Amino acid sequence: MRNILLTISYDGTDFCGWQRQDDKSGGQAERTVQGELEKALEKLHKQKILLYGSGRTDSGVHALGQAANFFSPIDSIPTSNYIRALNCLLPQDIRIMNAEEKSPDFNARFSATSRSYRYFISFSDSVPASSTRYVWNVKNYSPNIERLNKYASCLRGEIDCASFAASGDMSLSTNRFLDNAYFFMQKDIFGNDLLVFEIEANAFLWKMVRTITGTLINLDKTNAPEDSMQKILLAKDRTKAGVTAPSTGLFLYKINFDGIRKHV
Repeated sequence: MRNILLTISYDGTDFCGWQRQDDKSGGQAERTVQGELEKALEKLHKQKILLYGSGRTDSGVHALGQAANFFSPIDSIPTSNYIRALNCLLPQDIRIMNAEEKSPDFNARFSATSRSYRYFISFSDSVPASSTRYVWNVKNYSPNIERLNKYASCLRGEIDCASFAASGDMSLSTNRFLDNAYFFMQKDIFGNDLLVFEIEANAFLWKMVRTITGTLINLDKTNAPEDSMQKILLAKDRTKAGVTAPSTGLFLYKINFDGIRKHV
C-alpha cells in the first residue's frame, strides 16, 4: 500500500463543503468535494478508497491548495500519473495539482503544522462576471491598508478566538495559534485592485476566517479606534464582532507540513 498526498484546487460554489455527507435516508447525498474525489478514486482503483483531508471547508468556500491523502493498493501507477488519471475522472470544478508519495504514518490532517487562507475583496463599482464567484464586492469602500494592518496586529500567537466562533462550533477549545494575519493589495487579471487578507494558524474555528474578515472590514469602514479589534478579541463574545463575510471570497490557500505542530 502506498500513501499518496494530493494537492487539490476547487471552485467551492456548487459544493456543500468539503466533507462527504452520506444520506442515511437513501436519498441523494449532498454534492461535496470529498465525495466527488472518493468517487473518482473508486473508479480508478475498482474499490472504495477513503480520503483524509487536511481540514474542512464550508459550503461555497474555494481552495487553491487543499491537501488530502489516501492509501493506494496499486503499485504499478507512477505517482505523478495520479494527476492526469484523476483529472480525467473528476468534474471540472475540482483539479488535482500535485501528487506525491509519503511515508505510511503521514496524515494530511494530523501532519499539517499550519493552514493558510486568503480572502479576496473587491471595492469596484462593478466586478467582472468571471470574478463574481471569487470575491466579496464591498461597494462604497476605500480600504486603508495601514489602518487594517494595525487592527490585525493583535492576531498573533496563542489567543482565545471565542469572539470569532460561530454558534454551533463543536471545538473543545477556542484557543488557536496564529502565525500571521495581514492585508495587501494585488491586481486581478483585468488590472483592477483587489484587497487581500491572508491569515495563517495551526487550525481555525467554524467560520472564524470569515468572521474576522467581516469584522476588520467593518472597523475600517467606520474608522474605528485602532484598539477596537483588540477589545473585541479580549471580550470573548461573538456578539461584539462584526458580520460574517460571505463564502465567495475565501480560499484555502496552502497547507504547511514543514513547521512545528502547535497543540492549543
